Amino acid sequence: MAAPAAADVAASVVTKPLASTQAAAAEVAAFWLGDGGANLVNATPYTVRASVSLPLAGAVITPSGTPGSIAPSLPSVGGPAQPDGPATSGKVFFIGADGQPHWCTGSAVHSQYRNVVATAAQCAFDTQTPGAALGKWVFVPRYAAGAAPLGLYVGKQLFGHQDFDANRDFDRGYAFVNVYEGVVPSATGEPTGFGRLGDNVGGQGLAWNQPLDYSVNVFGYPAGPHPDGVRPFTGENLKMSVGSVTTTARATSLKGERLLPVRSWFTGYGAQGSSWLRDYDAASARGYLNGLTLSVTDTDGNLRYDTGLSPYFDDELPAVYSAADAVWTGAVSAG
Repeated sequence: MAAPAAADVAASVVTKPLASTQAAAAEVAAFWLGDGGANLVNATPYTVRASVSLPLAGAVITPSGTPGSIAPSLPSVGGPAQPDGPATSGKVFFIGADGQPHWCTGSAVHSQYRNVVATAAQCAFDTQTPGAALGKWVFVPRYAAGAAPLGLYVGKQLFGHQDFDANRDFDRGYAFVNVYEGVVPSATGEPTGFGRLGDNVGGQGLAWNQPLDYSVNVFGYPAGPHPDGVRPFTGENLKMSVGSVTTTARATSLKGERLLPVRSWFTGYGAQGSSWLRDYDAASARGYLNGLTLSVTDTDGNLRYDTGLSPYFDDELPAVYSAADAVWTGAVSAG
């Protein structure tokens, strides 16, 4: 199916600058990579809206237009074999409203300039400060113990939906971020160029206006405890769960009326922004992004989280994606 064209829903797209210049991007990269990646290591999982009470039945969802999709892409360097999960998944790091470094999950998606990351809206917009974006935003695919084995990518421009920006409506709780070309530490400790995100890891596809009743593979970095205090995850390694999307949900604390639930054992801290990939092919580690974990909940009252919640991707989403897809970014430094 063809990529989305500009539509009248484009008026609902909102954009905010992150590191808008090469100099600013270089400073952000140095902040995260300096001192052996100390700020990466010391960052804690984001906790904003990470869990909700038992959700109610949501509104009936019918596709608002023709189902559409954009095909995934493979990296142009290295091979497609990714037996332990997609290299497109990683952590997004940022400075929260509390002034401290935090992280969520994000995923590289296909784009013409190979430079777009998708995550939950609260992992890019500052929900504590109206009209603001989170600071020092970066994406690290396959992050591990302070290292950026596939590069660190500084965010340049944030795109989201006006309903989330103005009203914190989690029915539109998705965000797309353009990133500069990657950097890694050099022998002297200074960041050095590492190429485009999509060239290094590829990108997942994207699907919208899909009928319900399908299976998704959820990839993320859960880290927090269950309500009973059990902490099964460290957040250091990418995890996967598989579930079916068949019903809708409503969560009043998220202002979400048209959310999708999927059975998933992820805890909320760190898992926000986890990718929901339908039609996932393990051999190529590729599928179609059709949801993003906003929050988690315990539906059976046994004090263990068992369900993730995502916005439904309708025909408002491709307008936001298309705006991000149109932005070229370039390298962090002119050299």
